[in-house]
Amino acid sequence: MPETLSLDDVHALSKAALIGAGTAEPAAEIVAQSITDAEAEGIRNVGLAYLPIYCRHVSIGKVVGDAVPVVKRTGPSALMADAGHGFCHPAFTAGEEAFYALARENGIAGFGIRHSYASGVIGWFSDRMARAGLIGLTFTNASAALAPFGGKKPLFGTNPIAFGVPRRDGPPLVIDQSSTATARINIALKAQAGEPIPEGWGLDADGNPCTDPNTVLGEGSMAPSGGYKGAAMALLVEIMAGGLTGAKWSFEASSLGGDEGGPPDIGQFYLAIDPARFGGEGMADRIETLFSAMLEQDGVRLPGNRRHENRAKAESEGVDVPDDLLATLRGYAEGGQG
Repeated sequence: MPETLSLDDVHALSKAALIGAGTAEPAAEIVAQSITDAEAEGIRNVGLAYLPIYCRHVSIGKVVGDAVPVVKRTGPSALMADAGHGFCHPAFTAGEEAFYALARENGIAGFGIRHSYASGVIGWFSDRMARAGLIGLTFTNASAALAPFGGKKPLFGTNPIAFGVPRRDGPPLVIDQSSTATARINIALKAQAGEPIPEGWGLDADGNPCTDPNTVLGEGSMAPSGGYKGAAMALLVEIMAGGLTGAKWSFEASSLGGDEGGPPDIGQFYLAIDPARFGGEGMADRIETLFSAMLEQDGVRLPGNRRHENRAKAESEGVDVPDDLLATLRGYAEGGQG
């Protein structure tokens, strides 16, 4: 039977599991918050379900659990952080305050992270920027999973992009989508369950549609979102996250899903824009005019609204967590293997 946990319980368990696996307390605190936020928003696949991978990768050294990020200002509106092969979340928060200050001072600012690890829900970062009153863009590359359009060999990661916009009242609008038809973890979970994947999620080694998750994760590749458009977006993200930061390209990175290889050494890039410096003080009202026009049409909902609804429910009712997942995480929390 699943056990119901409050969000405070989710955070405490996540933090304890990360520390038990070898993560330093400051990093465990902020990564646990990202896991808790994912659970609250109903994104289990990169919430508690992904936490065992985080813990395992810390325990075997694919993530340096006690890394101390170093942030440097590299220009009037530019920051760079070296994550030291640790999690990107503490690297981001280490430079977050300075990043926002530069955006407000100059109207726009960029923040890159190199020598980093997976981001989880990248909308989490754009949401934070938007809650600070800034328009926020987030880019991250990942280990190779997607072939360039017309090719057959994985070269790009799932390479998601997220966009956050502050609102006059209530939580921000957040768009978070991968360059692939689905997240890699969804295919991995299907493989673990011995279930086929929907057609359109993956391709075999010859570039043909494939519903066998093991083939897609092995000699095949993931399918791009929207055909050539998704592959083009993956290239854009690759240049922003891997190129601008000096991190490894996705095809050079070790697997984020498997245990082989050392740290993946990928990158993230964040862009923050002060809307008032471009659209003026009336920008917030103009944004609401646009959203209102959208919502006048039956069946339309703003991107990210379902996550906000899930959070309200989770805050009052908690979340149900399967026994086997709880046992794994409690095993790490007790200082053993999950």
